[in-house]
Amino acid sequence: DASSFPGCFVQFEGTWSCHRGCKPVCPRPTLPPRCCCRCQKHMEETLPFIVDAVLHFINDPHPRVRYAACNAIGQMSTDFAPNFQKKFHARVVPGLLTFLEDNENPRVQAHAGAALVNFSEDCPKNILTQYLNSIMDKLNNILGSKFIELLQKGTKLVLEQVVTTIASVADSCEEQFIAYYDTLVPRLKYIIKESTQAELKLLRGKTIECISLIGLAVGSEKFINDAVEVMDLLLKTHTDLPDDDPQISYLISSWARICKIMGKQFEQYLPLVIKPVLRTASMKPEVALLDNDDMEEVSQDVDWQFVSLGEQQNFGIKTAGLEDKASACEMLVCYARELKEGFAEYTEEVVKLMVPMLKFYFHDGVRTAAAQSLPCLLECAQIKGPHYLSQMWNYICPELLKAIETEPETEVLTELMYSMSKCIETLGNGCLSEPHMAELLKILDKQLKEHFEKEVERLEKRKDEDYDEVVEEQLADENNDDIYTLSKIADIIHALFIAYKTDFFPYLDKIIGHFVKMLEPERPWSDHQWGLCIFDDVIEFGGPASAKYQSVFLAPMLAHVTDKSPEVRQAAVYGCGVLGMHGGDVFSGPCAEVLPRLVEIITAPDSRSVENISATENAISAVTKILQHNNKALNVDEILPHWLSWLPVWEDTDEAPHVYGYLCHLIENNHPAILGPNNANLPKLIAIIAEAFHREAITVEHVVAQRMLNIIRLIQGSGEMFQYCVTQLTPDQLLAINQALSCAN
Repeated sequence: DASSFPGCFVQFEGTWSCHRGCKPVCPRPTLPPRCCCRCQKHMEETLPFIVDAVLHFINDPHPRVRYAACNAIGQMSTDFAPNFQKKFHARVVPGLLTFLEDNENPRVQAHAGAALVNFSEDCPKNILTQYLNSIMDKLNNILGSKFIELLQKGTKLVLEQVVTTIASVADSCEEQFIAYYDTLVPRLKYIIKESTQAELKLLRGKTIECISLIGLAVGSEKFINDAVEVMDLLLKTHTDLPDDDPQISYLISSWARICKIMGKQFEQYLPLVIKPVLRTASMKPEVALLDNDDMEEVSQDVDWQFVSLGEQQNFGIKTAGLEDKASACEMLVCYARELKEGFAEYTEEVVKLMVPMLKFYFHDGVRTAAAQSLPCLLECAQIKGPHYLSQMWNYICPELLKAIETEPETEVLTELMYSMSKCIETLGNGCLSEPHMAELLKILDKQLKEHFEKEVERLEKRKDEDYDEVVEEQLADENNDDIYTLSKIADIIHALFIAYKTDFFPYLDKIIGHFVKMLEPERPWSDHQWGLCIFDDVIEFGGPASAKYQSVFLAPMLAHVTDKSPEVRQAAVYGCGVLGMHGGDVFSGPCAEVLPRLVEIITAPDSRSVENISATENAISAVTKILQHNNKALNVDEILPHWLSWLPVWEDTDEAPHVYGYLCHLIENNHPAILGPNNANLPKLIAIIAEAFHREAITVEHVVAQRMLNIIRLIQGSGEMFQYCVTQLTPDQLLAINQALSCAN
């Protein structure tokens, strides 16, 4: 019944109704963004009806109908992820597995594999693993039968797709995929060895990609021996391929994955693999300036894109190869990040390649990779000494500043800003000359002014007569972009404080008015959040000297401890924690004043809900820091029993070591408020430590974790008391304790 379908289906019903006559399916109309947005919302509400309709065609007698059903499932898996996977997995996965059995129609079979890729890419891991045995049994059987078919008949369509599907499933299921490793990897290596003919290059490339993704999924320990064999196998035949070889892009990506798996062991292969990666990354796009008559001949060429420059002229760029160029640049970033000083030999060549590509406006991904590479290259180059590092930075810095100032795309701009922050962190105090510091502050000042102006513009647009829900969606997207840019400004300020400490104060004073304005009561929650984050850094890295700014940050910080926004609360309570830890005696009064407010949010009924838990644990950490470092105006013994009742914490792994470090300090010093009369609290203390390890709140290697385990060992020596404590643990807690003790030995 057409009335049960959304309007967007009804208007195209002619397209669907012709399937029985096997006519070519009409191309889907290109809708304007506004319609697409509304259509998607409407379809989300009626997805159960749509899924019912599509799955009805699983057993349709005509293969083109089954093919179209696969196509619809794949598209919905992408467009409505991950809710589509969460709601319909129980019906969609068995349906796709049914399609995969269609041996008589390879196009349907291959398209089912492609749809399964779409489904698995954004499918929550805990859902996909429920079907892992069924999926892999099917794919493994098809892999074997289709390889035999390849040898006998030369057909490879389904085999190529199944290899890609296996790779996608492995990527999504990660370590759960290890059960299928020993069966699959020998088969895949055999395909690589035997698929040497020119017509099998694409299959070989996809198989190489598949093995590398499986290796990344199962981890280094399982894959390392095969990684060496695969690399040796590839390098025998793949060191000097032509630029148009379809295996090149697969190889470049796969080498980078194997590098990530092998780590330092990959250095031996670097001289052999770097040449094709550099060659692809250096590729210059083909461009042309054409008049309208010339355009008629090439306008339909899918490898070219054109922009009109007026009535008579058109600018064109050949886009084929740009994705490969971007991928190669990303792989160079991977090599630099993973190999560090092992990549030092190539830093000069790569930095001279990457810096000019900060202005490669033909492809956002190239500029993004160029930005990401710069701090990694500086870290690699440190082994070459301060003079070399200084020369490299003097080459990078002015171009990076220019790129930040002129970048038109928000997504790329934020990467450039983050790159600047990481470069500053890497190089430390004095890395910016006075002119470069002045230029950076000028850019930040401009961005902050634009931030306030854009907020006013959005408010005005909401008063416009054309304002509706679609305009609001657009304004919300713009606001989210603006907030993200604000977070990158905060990253740069944070890096400057890490590098310069209180030496940054005179420079901060030039733009501090913007951050004070962000704390004004009428500003939006995001301004409050990031304004507080700036002043958190002022306190953390300025210490007692931050008192010069207390007239502008202290009252808002204390007030926002109980803010209705969890993000604002978290920024405020973190600030209270660094006040306690770094502020010194001058802030002992405010630390005592804020304590009841911290207790209020910690003990609120919904304090451990998903949206509140991070702010709550930061508040617990703030109380911890105040009790340990700034307690002159407090009765610590009176507060400690309450503090102990809030443990364990596990959500914020940055703050957990502060909490557990203080707990260890109190236990090690036999504090009666913690141990209780006659050590009555020992079972609770053991359970807190066990739960911390079970929740992975802290790694076993951390120095605080070692103190926690030493306490466990000490109590183990008490015999009966320890046995009693153990009986109070859950099976998960007991397992976590035993594993932690085993790892530490």
